[in-house]
Amino acid sequence: MRASTRIPALAVVGVLALSSLTACGGDSTSASGDKNDKVKIMVGGLDKVIYLPAMLTERLGYFKDEGVSVQLLTEPAGVQAETALVSGDVQGTVGFYDHTLDLQVKGKQVESVVQFSQAPGEVEIVSDKAAGEVRSAKDFKGKKLGVTGIGSSTDFLTKYLAVSNGVKTSEFTPVAVGAGQTFISALQQGSIEGGMTTDPTVATILDKKLGKILIDMRTPEGSKEALGGLYPSSSLYMQTEWVNSHKKTVQKLANAFVRTLKWMSTHSADEIAAKMPADYAQGGGKALYAQAIKSTLPMFTKDGVMPADGPATVERVLKAFNPNLKNAEVDLAKTYTTEFVEKAN
Repeated sequence: MRASTRIPALAVVGVLALSSLTACGGDSTSASGDKNDKVKIMVGGLDKVIYLPAMLTERLGYFKDEGVSVQLLTEPAGVQAETALVSGDVQGTVGFYDHTLDLQVKGKQVESVVQFSQAPGEVEIVSDKAAGEVRSAKDFKGKKLGVTGIGSSTDFLTKYLAVSNGVKTSEFTPVAVGAGQTFISALQQGSIEGGMTTDPTVATILDKKLGKILIDMRTPEGSKEALGGLYPSSSLYMQTEWVNSHKKTVQKLANAFVRTLKWMSTHSADEIAAKMPADYAQGGGKALYAQAIKSTLPMFTKDGVMPADGPATVERVLKAFNPNLKNAEVDLAKTYTTEFVEKAN
């Protein structure tokens, strides 16, 4: 199903428009990006801490400062956000960088233009009931493991953790359970023994004593331990053709996001939490939400620049289990650009 059939039902969480532009005729964005800059961005879960810069940039007013009108939309999984981009329903996606490699071998040219993170920000959780039998990724065999969606980055990473620990992808069952309450419910009901998720879901699970952390990839150190290197994940990625024909608009987006990343690096988790919508705490309260942000903050870059060795790590991880990528030639230089963030810095 094309994503365009879903978008009208989605909550549009933000439309930023300069009052000086609302009086102007026409809604189309010019290729030059001089005026009437309007961009739709699909986020693979707006309330996930790993994608926090999207909403935070809006709340700080940085899109408005740049003179670009941004409409933020949300899907529960990155793979669905990717679909919306490829189908042309949105101009940008805030999701995992690894989708750019996956799409390239499928004939779609997409690139990261602002790299939010240098680690996945993901946590492999095991339920309290299964904790005795699942002590590491070596114990994934025969288990039902939650992912946000089949073909999502949580699905990719779960498969890598399995095969790198001697478990074939055919020997366990990935279950699409989304994030937040749907993930928590699946864990409680026993429909999964464990799974991969992010904050604030992780913080809620630990607070309710529903599960334990098996593998923590919220920090650069955790990424290196689990994946053998830095793993650039959350990013703003866009179709290369659109980027090349709307460079001034893309520059405005990069300026806004880099400014947010710098702001995050100089403010506490409590200060960041105070800027976010109250319902993003997923019912856990302000203190727990701030703790969730604090646990995840180390994953973010301070400048939006792609980590030097990050793309190679992502390629190695994906080729370990993905038959489409295993024997394919991937041009990593075409999966990201630093042109815009270098100017923003």
